[in-house]
Formats: sequence, C-alpha cells, structure tokens
Amino acid sequence: MSADRGRRRRPLLPYLLIGPTVLALVLVLGYPLVDMVVLAFQDMTREQLFSGAAPPWAGLDQFRRILGDGFFWTVVARTVLFTAVCVALTVLCGLFTARLMHRVSPWVRAVIAGVLVTVWAMPVMVAASIFRWLFDADYGVVNWLLSNLPGVDLARHNWFTDPWQGFAVIVAVVVWGSLPFAAITLRAALTQVPPELEESAVLDGARPLQLFRHVTLPVIKPVLIMVTTLSAIWDFGVFNQIWLMRGGQPEREYYLLGVYSFIESFAVNRYSAGAAIALVTVVLLLAGSVVHLRQMLRTGEIE
Repeated sequence: MSADRGRRRRPLLPYLLIGPTVLALVLVLGYPLVDMVVLAFQDMTREQLFSGAAPPWAGLDQFRRILGDGFFWTVVARTVLFTAVCVALTVLCGLFTARLMHRVSPWVRAVIAGVLVTVWAMPVMVAASIFRWLFDADYGVVNWLLSNLPGVDLARHNWFTDPWQGFAVIVAVVVWGSLPFAAITLRAALTQVPPELEESAVLDGARPLQLFRHVTLPVIKPVLIMVTTLSAIWDFGVFNQIWLMRGGQPEREYYLLGVYSFIESFAVNRYSAGAAIALVTVVLLLAGSVVHLRQMLRTGEIE
C-alpha cells in the first residue's frame, strides 16, 4: 500500500520543484506580454496615459497601419540582414576561436578563456563607449591607425555618416559581445569529439576540411545549431548597442525592429503602434524558436 502511494506521489515532485520558477516567469514575463498584446489592439494616447482612462479599442487598425507602411518592411528587411550578418560572423569567429583553444597548450587556453570571460562580463554600455572612442571622428584610434597606411586618409572620418559603415561598427560591437558565448560553448562541444575517430580519419588520408566535415561537424552539430539559433534570437532584438552608439538619437537609417518599436512608443507617443510592432517582433522570434526546436528534434537532441 505504501509503495503504491509512493508511486502516485513521485510524479508530482518535479512539478513542485519547478513550480516556483514557472510562477516567477509568469509574473515577470507573462503579465507584461499580455499587457502588450492588449495594448496593441487599443489606441492609447497621452490623454489616456495621464488620466488613467481606458483607451478605446482599435481592433486590427494598428496592424493594418504598420503592415501597410513601406518603411516598416524596410526595417524588417534591415533587421533580418543585420541578424544574418551578426550570426554568421559570431558562429564563424566562435568556431575559429574554439578550434584555436582546442589545439593550443593548456596555459594559453586558460589565458584565452580568461579574456573571453572578461569580455562576456563587460556591460554593454562600457563596450559601446569603448567602440565609440575607437571609431571617433576626431580622436578615434581606428582612424589614426588606418591613416598610417599608404594612400589612406581617414582624418576626421565619421563612420556613421554612411549607414553601411555605421552598421559595420555596430555589427562589430554585437559580435564582440557574443563571441565569448559561442567560443566557449563550441569549445566544450569539440571536447566531445572522440580522438580515435580523428586519428583514424587522418590515417585514411582525410584532409583538414574533410576531417571537419565528416568527423567533427556531425558531433558538434546539435551545439552548433543551438548557438546559431540563440544568436539569431538575441541579435534579432538588438537595441542597446544601436541606442548607445548613436547617443540615444538613432537616425531612421539605423532603425531595427526593437529601436523602431521604442521610438514609436516613447518618442512619437504612439504607444499602441509601438506595442503592435513589438508584438510582430515577438511572433517572428517565436517562429525562430520553433525552427530551433524542430532542428534539435531532428538531430536527436530532444527525445
């Protein structure tokens, strides 16, 4: 009888243990998300915000307005392109660094890991300030170094006058901050590659590219997919780097979805339009999460 009771109560234990975490997530994340969804279907102005009156319902008007705006789709395309470039550079640089850490001596590996952890722990505001100083038009180190090259004159060159150059700097900030996670995670995955498989492939005459493609990649593929997907989700919602690099006043050429939603809400005071843009962003991020889950299921990571 007591054994049967133990079997009945045992399945409840995992739910009791995870219950406080789920409750905290619902309170911290669930309520703001629900409030944002409700706001996206309303038409809130400063009058309702200051008076506390309930804003009128607008139905799908906010979504019709933003989805019918050509500038919105320009921002979406810009966000997708920005995310693709950041993710590609993060994964490639992270994989290169992980391979380097895998081959160097232990003390060099420890130094590289220490540097990566230091970069990872640095606040975004500090990183943005450093990069703003490096690329400053008057006192920037990058302009000074490049101007020392033959035939190059970048004195007082403003990198942010041209959005392509400005976004190149912002991409560098984002990749610089994301590289430690990718490198350390992929380095851990590389340790799971059986050395005997690599030795057998080398004895069979496999070249470095063939060795990576047919031996290393199948082992680290689940982790590589995870790093790629998480980087895409994080980079899709980039806000702080752009806001800080442009001194809190980003030009329209630097709008991504996160910046566009914030500007619409708190600069133009179209709170419902900003909420609608944020909701579309969340839907796109959820679609990316679904793709991540399907990829993990296909690779056998989740059973």
